[in-house]
Amino acid sequence: MTYEGTGRPIALLMAGQGAQHHGMAVELYGREPVFSAVMDEFFELMGAPGRRLRTDWLADRPAVSLDDAGTAQPLLFAIGYALGRALHARGCPPVALLGHSVGELAAAALAGVLDLPGAAAVMLARSVVMATAPPGGLLAVSATPAELAPYLGVAGEPGSVVIGARNAPRQTVLAGPEPRLSDVERELRAAGLVSRRVGARQPFHCPAVADQARAFATAFEALPLGSPAVPIWSTRTGRVVDREQAGRPEFWAGQLSAPVLFWPALDALLTGGDYTLVDAGPGQGLSMLARRHPAVRAGRSTVVPLLPRGASGSWDTWCAAVRELGAARPDAMRDAGAPSPS
Repeated sequence: MTYEGTGRPIALLMAGQGAQHHGMAVELYGREPVFSAVMDEFFELMGAPGRRLRTDWLADRPAVSLDDAGTAQPLLFAIGYALGRALHARGCPPVALLGHSVGELAAAALAGVLDLPGAAAVMLARSVVMATAPPGGLLAVSATPAELAPYLGVAGEPGSVVIGARNAPRQTVLAGPEPRLSDVERELRAAGLVSRRVGARQPFHCPAVADQARAFATAFEALPLGSPAVPIWSTRTGRVVDREQAGRPEFWAGQLSAPVLFWPALDALLTGGDYTLVDAGPGQGLSMLARRHPAVRAGRSTVVPLLPRGASGSWDTWCAAVRELGAARPDAMRDAGAPSPS
């Protein structure tokens, strides 16, 4: 299925930890009906923690840091999922899904592997298990994995700093506990390698949270897990999630401690066809990564962000995106109960 505005099928990209910022997507709340209703449903399904999360999301001064996993990850899940639902309601359903870190759980929910009540239970459980994680974090480095090898620990050792994400050919994220992560940061700076901290207080995607990943699997065991109705290009494997993987709790929970293979998954997706890559994450981080791909640089595939880089301009960016995708047709908007973009 292709769309009037782009002539290419839509692949929806959903962001993970590090993309969060204050005010993300808040301007859509109360103005885009499907987005608003889905966000409210998710918050209510999470109970009291969800209501606190909603208050913090909408507050000028949140009570809890957005860098904490218990705040950032449920919000990133909810925003990616709600934007996917809103886009579908406007007549532009994606034909492929690709989620970075917790964004892969949003992809699983959009594809029907989990229903929204199940997803809310999973996100509550994820927050609980990550509250037991050791202090640590994520460090984005402008270097290849090979260049970073001398600074890494032994794979599988809980105290090691390892490659936590392969985001682009020279965009690698290191993950690990403190104080070793800070030691590596200083070593990289002394070697002249450019790095920056990702907004995270916990060491995702590394052996330090292997115990948390095993505990997280129990959250999936009581849930019915369906086969994906839309192909999910997994950033855990770099390939499409098959029926057997989709039904295994360990597959989804293990993503917590496994490296994120964003670039391999994106490359596999774009090797198989031309797409409009729609970035449903705040901050346009996935848009910037996707624009580095040869298929995008050559114009065979394009990138459309649904949200701006900062807190302001969310409504205007969303309206511009749905026009570009050809989703602003009166019949589609009546079906969605949504106002026409100005």
